[in-house]
Amino acid sequence: MITVHHLVKSRSKRVLWLLEEMKLPYELVIHQRDPNTNLAPKALYAIHPLGKSPIMVDDDITICESGAIMEYILNQDYSTHLRPDTNSSQYYQYLEWLHFAEGSLALPVITTLLLQMEPRAGSCPLDGYIAKELAIDFAYIDQYLASHSYFAGNDFSAADIMMTIMLEIAMSLKLLKGQDNIKAYLCKVQQRAAYQLVLKHG
Repeated sequence: MITVHHLVKSRSKRVLWLLEEMKLPYELVIHQRDPNTNLAPKALYAIHPLGKSPIMVDDDITICESGAIMEYILNQDYSTHLRPDTNSSQYYQYLEWLHFAEGSLALPVITTLLLQMEPRAGSCPLDGYIAKELAIDFAYIDQYLASHSYFAGNDFSAADIMMTIMLEIAMSLKLLKGQDNIKAYLCKVQQRAAYQLVLKHG
C-alpha cells in the first residue's frame, strides 16, 4: 500500500487530493512543522535525503517530487479519467499545465512567499522581475480559464490538482487581484468532495 508523508500547510495536499479522487487506499503519516522555524521536521530526512514533503513510499520505491508522485499514482490505474488519453489534444494541454505549476508559476509565487517571511526595508533587486513574471503568468492563466472549464479542457484532471495548490498560495499572498476567472475557478474546484476530505489534514 502507498504511504504518504504529508507536511501540514504544504503542497503535499496535492497527493492526498489525487488519491481521494481516485479512491485508492493509502496510509497517511502527518508531519508537523517545527514550531520555531516553521520548516519541515528533521524526521523527514530519515525517509528521503532531501527531507522534504511530500514523500511517497510504496514497497521499495520512495519518491519526493510531487509531480513525479502524481504520475506514479496515476500509473496505478490507467483507466483513470484524471489524465487525458495520450492520443488526444487535451493530453498536451494537460502536460503543459501539469508542469507549469511547479515550473513557470512556482518560481515567482514561492519567491514572493519567501520575501514576505522576513521584514525588509526598501525594494529588492528581484521585485521588478517577480512582478513581471507574475503578471505574465496570471494573464495567461486567467485568459485560458475564460474559455476552458479546467486546465485540460472540459474535464477535471490531475493538472487541476497541481495548479490549484499553487494558485491557492498565490491567493493567500493577495496576488490574484483582478484575476476573476482564476478566483471563480478556485471556488469551483474547492467544492469537490475529494478536496474537502483532505482539508482536515491541514
